[in-house]
Amino acid sequence: MNPVTPAEIPLSLDQLRGLHLPSGAAGAVQGEIIAAAALGFLAALLVGLVRYGRSRSRATIRRAALAELTRSRGLDPEARLLAQARLLRRLGRTLGGDAESRAAGADWAARLDGLFRTDFFTRGAGRVLTDGLYRRQDPDLDALDAELGRLIGRLRA
Repeated sequence: MNPVTPAEIPLSLDQLRGLHLPSGAAGAVQGEIIAAAALGFLAALLVGLVRYGRSRSRATIRRAALAELTRSRGLDPEARLLAQARLLRRLGRTLGGDAESRAAGADWAARLDGLFRTDFFTRGAGRVLTDGLYRRQDPDLDALDAELGRLIGRLRA
């Protein structure tokens, strides 16, 4: 008969030893995990606050621009067009930077179309605000106001 070695004897569950981390590692690992979780939470909170602040500032810009557009409706036609063109320049400078507001003519119309995601300033009635201020013309100011109000109102916040 062959003698049975201890390695060949099947162990019962009560004879198994529990799993253990190396000594001193449990505290360091838990601390690193807690620190990583806290840093992740703080980063997510910071990103959320920045996005909230940007959306609030865009909403404020949108509200101010719509209020100024409303005030321009009481002006005579030439002053009204000029006030709307100035409003677009300020919006371009505020949302796109100083380089945006220095553009002129067709380039300015294209930049406005990009800003508002439309073709109103290059192909539509908005051309009067980009290159037609000094030409003799009689644009439909109410339709122009309505479209400007719609475009400003849907500015991304």
